[in-house]
Amino acid sequence: METEDFWQLIQAARSRTTAEGSFDRTLVETLTARSKREILEYQERFDALHGALYRWDVWAAAYLIGGGCSDDSFTDFRAGVIAEGQAWYERVAANPDSLAEHPLIAAAAEAGKDDVLFDEEVNYVAADAFGRLTGDRHDFYEAWDQYRKAQPHERAEQDMGEDFDFDDDEQMHRRLPRLAALYLPGNSV
Repeated sequence: METEDFWQLIQAARSRTTAEGSFDRTLVETLTARSKREILEYQERFDALHGALYRWDVWAAAYLIGGGCSDDSFTDFRAGVIAEGQAWYERVAANPDSLAEHPLIAAAAEAGKDDVLFDEEVNYVAADAFGRLTGDRHDFYEAWDQYRKAQPHERAEQDMGEDFDFDDDEQMHRRLPRLAALYLPGNSV
């Protein structure tokens, strides 16, 4: 699946999501209209985009927004960034500090909430959609293993960038000044 097609699927699901529904359920419905092969291709593109955000600076942003952030939570945060759509994904990939401009982030910071953008269920939409087509969600994992083995390219190790101490307020203010101002207001440098 081409990146453009992936983002069109995300946008289609975002535009169909209602206040009563959830994005991940709408995305599952959107994917269920596709073939099993297309669902596997979606997962391949999702993993590539998800992996591209596996960087220390993005993790630091998640750490500030979430009031801490484990490896599992960082997985959910990256899924949540993807769920926000292409424009936000590209902004975060270019500069994680741009999340300070996201309306949900600003509102959550003001309200003292630490769960915004952490969207675990988005990680599993391909498995859920595949399961709807086959009757068993576990069929996805078997098909996914076979699909990945058939792919000719090797996966390169992700460069996470420069590691730094997320508990060092001075570093956080220097590296993510706008987010730090929202989440560490009494500690501005």
